[in-house]
Amino acid sequence: MRRPSHLRPPSKDDILEQMSGKVIRASEIAEYVYCHRAWWLKRAAGHTPEETQELAAGSQYHQAHGAVVFQATLTRRVAYGLLILAVFMGLVWIVQAF
Repeated sequence: MRRPSHLRPPSKDDILEQMSGKVIRASEIAEYVYCHRAWWLKRAAGHTPEETQELAAGSQYHQAHGAVVFQATLTRRVAYGLLILAVFMGLVWIVQAF
């Protein structure tokens, strides 16, 4: 028994027909690769997620986490720079001492 068309995942031809003339963003491709059914429900069938507060909270969490990761990366780079500077100054001191 075949499922009704609104309950079955779309074929590639269905998607191409629906998307003709529209711009496809990289985020949409990633969303489609992750879950083509969710992408189809959102883009073609017009369904919106019901957990908008949870999605907003998740986005805020990811932004805060991204800031922490950026700060850690910057701190690590500064530490490497200082380490290289210390090694260089140590070598200069050793060369001058002899």
